[in-house]
Amino acid sequence: MRTALTIDPDVEELLRREIRRTGRSMKAVVNDALRAGLGVEGEPRRAPRYAVEAHAFGFRPGVDVDRLNRLVDEIEAEHIARQLDR
Repeated sequence: MRTALTIDPDVEELLRREIRRTGRSMKAVVNDALRAGLGVEGEPRRAPRYAVEAHAFGFRPGVDVDRLNRLVDEIEAEHIARQLDR
C-alpha cells in the first residue's frame, strides 16, 4: 500500500539514524517500526485464567497442636541459645 505520512521532526531524525546505523531502506525501517509498535500497542494482553482448588488443610486426628507449639518453642530457644554462645 502506498500512502503519504507527515512525520514529526524528532521521529524523522530517529528514522534517519536507524537507516544509517543498519544500512536498510526507509521502507524496511518504517515497516519494522510499525510492526513492533502495533504489536505493543492496543489491547493489553491478558494472562490466561487459571483456577486454584481450595484444599482443607488440617491436622490428622490425634495430633496435639499444643505439643507442636511447645516443640517449636524449644527449637527456637535452642537456636537463640546457640547464637548467644558465639
